Amino acid sequence: MSVVWAAGDGANGSPQASAVATMIASQRVDRFLYLGDVYQAGTAREYEVNYRPSFGRLDQVAAPTVGNHEWPNASTGYIPYWTGVRGSPPPLWYAFAASGWQLISLNTNPPAATSPAQLGWLQATIRKTQRYGNCRTAFFHHPIYSAGLHGDVPGLEPVRSALEGKASIVLSGHDHDLQRLRPINGITQLISGAAGARVYPVNRDDPRLAFFDDTHHGAVRLRLTPGRAVVSFVASDGTLLDRSVVRCSQAG
Repeated sequence: MSVVWAAGDGANGSPQASAVATMIASQRVDRFLYLGDVYQAGTAREYEVNYRPSFGRLDQVAAPTVGNHEWPNASTGYIPYWTGVRGSPPPLWYAFAASGWQLISLNTNPPAATSPAQLGWLQATIRKTQRYGNCRTAFFHHPIYSAGLHGDVPGLEPVRSALEGKASIVLSGHDHDLQRLRPINGITQLISGAAGARVYPVNRDDPRLAFFDDTHHGAVRLRLTPGRAVVSFVASDGTLLDRSVVRCSQAG
């Protein structure tokens, strides 16, 4: 079993961000997915004063993905910070395995989101690793689907098309809240963007919602085993807000 935590939109130097990071670090963490946004503009200084004191304690198990706030300054903030952590420049899209699942990080900032380079890499990666079937979790900053303030991102249609039938879970931030949508074309969209920044309201009338919380700061935990992911949304004080199971099938 692998325990994977994911949270985004938190690195703003706030007490709420510190509380979420402390809660995660107090539990088992095999991998930590930071879903993007280091405030306000992802500068080198903001990584030092906002990200490192809170989520930096998870750096040795971290798998980042770039948000819209740090993307314009990626060459002086995101890339140098993670180069220092990893010892080599961080790829803007990459994949790794955990307990029978493949986890795929993508850059959803335009124009990179739909660039031939990224889409070609994604399609080739899926083609070369067919053994995972649809036991894949893709994680990136902007959600494909959301009942939150930002809503759906139609520009990610090529990404969605490439993942359909190949991934069971998509993890995103961007909307500052917690959401679990009902499966759409086989994909369960999870949003974990309440890691420290001011929370955003959710449209509670959206029929796609299976769970939402727009009052708590917190994160999502995935307990991964072959063919199964136990998904839990956890508030910064450790309160369990929601629990569900996503199943998948490996090929062959």
